[in-house]
Amino acid sequence: MNRVIDIVVNLWTKDVTQNYTPALDEFWRLVKVEEQTHAGIPLEEQIRRMDAAGIEKGLLIATTGGEVGSSIFFEKPAELIAEVVTRHPQRFKGVIGINPSRIMTWLGKLERAVREFGFVGAHLYPHWFKRRPDDRSYYPFYAKCAELGVPVQIQVGHSAQRFLPTVAHPMALDRIAIDFPELKIIGIHIGYPWTEAMISVAWKHPNVFIGSDAHAPRYWDTSFVRFINGRGQDKVLFGTDWPIVDFERAMREIEALELRETAKRKFLFENAVRVYELEDWV
Repeated sequence: MNRVIDIVVNLWTKDVTQNYTPALDEFWRLVKVEEQTHAGIPLEEQIRRMDAAGIEKGLLIATTGGEVGSSIFFEKPAELIAEVVTRHPQRFKGVIGINPSRIMTWLGKLERAVREFGFVGAHLYPHWFKRRPDDRSYYPFYAKCAELGVPVQIQVGHSAQRFLPTVAHPMALDRIAIDFPELKIIGIHIGYPWTEAMISVAWKHPNVFIGSDAHAPRYWDTSFVRFINGRGQDKVLFGTDWPIVDFERAMREIEALELRETAKRKFLFENAVRVYELEDWV
């Protein structure tokens, strides 16, 4: 059986989900998690579902979005994620969110999360800030991630939420990769609907990778499956963005793709270990 690390996992307990803006309700209905979101999913149930799917470990995201003080602002505090990681150190590692609306404040949060809490990366939702990923307001965060030696996940593709503009075409990562060759960049959400563009940027730059999260495997473009199975077998990392994609569904549908064994092993486990430098954890 393959070992599995999910690089995009959300904490979905009620104390977190009750703070989401009501503007997201339409999206929760669209992806069929509205009831789970309003009720919350206990952490113990989340872990049970990971076990049932054979997912050994996950990177738990301290997400943030929206301008601080706005009606759509939200934050999953790093302290909360760190507490979960402390309780389940062999199950989870933390990833800290980036919010450019308070650059110095969030730079401090980033550094503290990595240095004090042992978080292994950063995460950015560009759509929530209505700024492209290569906007200069993000550059202090990219520089800090490079300095700290941690990768950054950047959501690319369409925004999915109707009230948020789509600002993150995967080609925007090209400029970032050129300016920060020391920074490991993971374009998550596979860049849909511009998957081919995401593949091209990952192929071009040794420091750019692709996260497979947020889109069920049965709907992946055939070109993306070929990339995982062949020339991109060292460039794609498995993720779900759970509960957006259910753990068991993801694993079941990946099995149906009939990936080569070596490619599947890299995709599900080895690439995450290498990119996030998780050798001591696994």
